Amino acid sequence: MRSRPSFVTDGAITRALAEHWQPVSEIAYLPWGFGAHHWRADTLFVTLDQLEPRHTAASLESTYASAAELAASGLEFVCAPVPARSGQFTVDTGVGALSVTPMLNGRSPAEDEVDKPAILAALDALHSTPPPAGLRHWSPQVGPNFAAELRSRTAEPWTSGPLAEEARTALAARADAIAWWNARYLELAAFAASRRDSWVPTHGEPHNDNQVLTPDGLRLVDWESLAVAPRERDYADLPDTAGLDPAMVELFALDWRLSELREYADWFSAPHIGSEDDVIALEGLHEELAAQVVGRE
Repeated sequence: MRSRPSFVTDGAITRALAEHWQPVSEIAYLPWGFGAHHWRADTLFVTLDQLEPRHTAASLESTYASAAELAASGLEFVCAPVPARSGQFTVDTGVGALSVTPMLNGRSPAEDEVDKPAILAALDALHSTPPPAGLRHWSPQVGPNFAAELRSRTAEPWTSGPLAEEARTALAARADAIAWWNARYLELAAFAASRRDSWVPTHGEPHNDNQVLTPDGLRLVDWESLAVAPRERDYADLPDTAGLDPAMVELFALDWRLSELREYADWFSAPHIGSEDDVIALEGLHEELAAQVVGRE
C-alpha cells in the first residue's frame, strides 16, 4: 500500500520483530504493492497481511508453511517466509498477520523486461512439484448470488467517502455485465472442479511485480496466493503459452476480475478519505469494469 497504516506504528512492528524473529536496528515503511503493508527492517522484508476476504489465520499460516516447504524441496526461485521462533510463519498482531522474508538484492522488472524463458521455467518446475499436504485448494472467489447482491447494494447512494458515488454508479452501470460474468465464472469453475486430479501448485500472481531479478537468478515473491489449482491460473500475463486450456484461461481472467470487483465494492462502500490508495483503487475498478463481455457485446 502507498499510505502508511493508521492502525499500527513502526515501533509496534519493531517490537513484534524483536519478540518473534530478531531485534532490528532500523525500520522503514515501504510504499510498495497493493493490499498489504510492507517495511524494510535491517535484512528483513516485513509484511502485514489483512486476512479477510482471502484468508483465515489458519489458511494464511498453512499457505506460507507450504511455500517454505516448496523452497526446501529444491525450488530455489521461491522466496519463502522465515519462521518465527515458535516455528510458525505468521504472528497475529491484533491488526493483521505479520510475516517476514529475506530482503532480496535485486529489482522487479518492468512488464516489457520480463525474462519469459526464466518465468516459464520456474512455473513449469512449480507445477511439476507435488503439492505440500497442507496446501489449500483454489475455490471460487464469489458465489452465485454475488451479482444480485451487488446490484442491490448499488441501488441507493453511497455516502461513505469522496469517491463512493463514482464507484457505486460505475458498478451499477455494469450490473448486467457483472451478472453474465458471474454466471459464466461459476460454469467454468464447476468444469475445473470436475478435473481436480490434474490440479497443481500455483503461485496465483506471478506477474512482473512479484518477480525479482537477483544476481543469483529469478526469485518469485508474495506467496500469499499459493494454492492447488489448474495451471492456467499462473498464465494471466502469458496467455499465448502453448498447451493452455482456453476455458481455464477464461476462468482465471474472471476469477481476478470478480474478486477485484468484490474488494472494490467493499472498499468504496466503507469509510475512506480519498487517499492515494483510494485513487489507485478507483482506477483499478474502472479498468476491471471496462472489460468486454465475450459473446454479449
